[in-house]
Amino acid sequence: QVQLVESGGGLVQAGGSLRLSCAASGRTFSSFVMAWFRQAPGKEREFVAGITRGGYITNYADSVKGRFTVSRDNAVNTVYLQMNSLRSDDTAVYYCAAKADLGIALRSYAYNYWGQGTQVTVSS
Repeated sequence: QVQLVESGGGLVQAGGSLRLSCAASGRTFSSFVMAWFRQAPGKEREFVAGITRGGYITNYADSVKGRFTVSRDNAVNTVYLQMNSLRSDDTAVYYCAAKADLGIALRSYAYNYWGQGTQVTVSS
């Protein structure tokens, strides 16, 4: 089992930045592939970014490439999402997710554990 708690969401103007954090507890954090998903009202949950266990490989949705950066610090059991140049269509609830097997998956069903989500609202 692993418990995930997101923080760092809020209201920001278009063009601004936010940094999300996801703190993990329970099983060894470094044994999990981590990812960020988001879900806007009326839309399906979508993959945003993922990072492998050691942090050496990352993957991003096309819509956030060049603007968002995912990173992790296994020493403090935390994964981050740095979001720059935010746009109104980035508005969503952002979720942290963990999967125990190898590889960054783009589908939400591949992930075993989820946080409760944090709201990000970008005003235009």
